[in-house]
Amino acid sequence: MTEGTPIQVREHEGSLYASHEDFHTIFNEDRNELYQLSFLLTRDPAQAERCLVSGLEDCVSGNRVFREWARSWAKRTIVQNAIRELKPRPSQSDSLQSGAIFLDIDKLSSRSGRHFEVDAVLRLADFERFVFIMSALEHYSEHDCALLLGCSVRDIREGRTRALKELADSHHMEPSDNQLVVQEKN
Repeated sequence: MTEGTPIQVREHEGSLYASHEDFHTIFNEDRNELYQLSFLLTRDPAQAERCLVSGLEDCVSGNRVFREWARSWAKRTIVQNAIRELKPRPSQSDSLQSGAIFLDIDKLSSRSGRHFEVDAVLRLADFERFVFIMSALEHYSEHDCALLLGCSVRDIREGRTRALKELADSHHMEPSDNQLVVQEKN
């Protein structure tokens, strides 16, 4: 082992982590997408802007993140800030009994073509909207959704079922600029 090895390792490790500049680049390049995520979560332009700005601040001043995870981390900070702003909670609906059938986004694909009107998503109750966006659009696992929203996995399943049912019952148009498309998770 040579004496230069520890320095080389530290330099190599440093390049693995996202820098302040990396996050600034992400927020500049993906500003529209990140703002859309923030707006869909909050339904309010002022709150969306606060969540976006707070997300950038959190990324720059927060924990070190691997560079290849930086884009996902930027979205996560926006989601976390929106949760802090709105504090979405599961509804205490009696409509879903213990034997409820949980709808799956894939089962709606033939009916809706996986297109959902932005207005229909914005009309969802806060908790259902957060669950739909996090699970269907951002591909968070049920467990991650439950951890971030501070509820049970069952609450997430029930919230997603309510959201998907409401979206399936809403008016669908042919694909247009005013629709969200749920894409397959890679």
